[in-house]
Amino acid sequence: MTQHPPTVVVLHGGTPPPVMDRIEQIAAVRYATEPELPAALPGADVLFVWDFRSDAVAESFARADALRWVHAASAGVDRLLFPQLLESGVAVTNSRGVFDQPMAEYVLAAVLSFAKDLHTSVRLQDRKQWRHRETERIAGKHALIVGTGPIGRAIATQLSAAGLRVSGAGRVARDDDPDFGTVQASADLALGDVDYLVLAAPLTEQTHGLIDADALARCKPTARLINVGRGELVVQPDLVEALEAGRLGGAALDVFDTEPLPQDSPLWEMPNVLVSPHMSGDTAGWTEELVQLFRENLRSYAAGGPLRNVVDKQRGYVSGPGDAGGQTSGTERDR
Repeated sequence: MTQHPPTVVVLHGGTPPPVMDRIEQIAAVRYATEPELPAALPGADVLFVWDFRSDAVAESFARADALRWVHAASAGVDRLLFPQLLESGVAVTNSRGVFDQPMAEYVLAAVLSFAKDLHTSVRLQDRKQWRHRETERIAGKHALIVGTGPIGRAIATQLSAAGLRVSGAGRVARDDDPDFGTVQASADLALGDVDYLVLAAPLTEQTHGLIDADALARCKPTARLINVGRGELVVQPDLVEALEAGRLGGAALDVFDTEPLPQDSPLWEMPNVLVSPHMSGDTAGWTEELVQLFRENLRSYAAGGPLRNVVDKQRGYVSGPGDAGGQTSGTERDR
């Protein structure tokens, strides 16, 4: 057990997390925005990164003279994996588990929207146009999920239950995965028979720009892309070009290489594109869940116990079984 209540710095973007009284009961808490972080870090044991999109941790890390643990209020931790933190003895944990099922439901909703052409129905309704169309079945369609971590596995379970044939892509190829069956290496994606290409992978050097013009050219023209990982997994101009040329059937995008999506982006007005503002995992009560998860970890830390959701800093993975069975997602919430 620690000799004194831990000192926690909470990095926020102007609005602190909710229900922080639960944290203040067991720790001394300092709240800081980006400009305030350098002054708040000295002497702090724990950093709770609520503003998960911020780069301030890397910029202020030299002031962290007593830091032992950084917790991200997100599943993605790529902004925390900078050299100084990687080389330190500071533990990193994330919020794995909060977003898995909501994001899986979002992906299923996107699949159904494409198959049943619901996005077109909404646009026609706005114009009061009655236009009969035939739609598609989803049973038996092939969904390839890139990213075999908890979010990818939740997506696999959801899509399998809806009747789709699911396979995965991860760091290492294998044929006996309990959730995906077949997992191919993401470095060499076979895309020719894929109906739904779902991106739920972490952002790493290997996955940055993974879906480029070459990968899109290997997709059949009826395939749809669903990205709930990170915008940078896709070379966005290549995606726009493929959509405009009719070489891809559509895209549901919850994350983008620039957020908010600029108003002059052609993606806004494409009839076969669904745009959502990085919200696929954000369901009612999710912010309270994030704080509760951190509180449980903090109580264990203060008692000298183990931390939950510890990230392998060298690989960007959460400790878990299999090929990064705990691979962190980008996702939004950064996940």
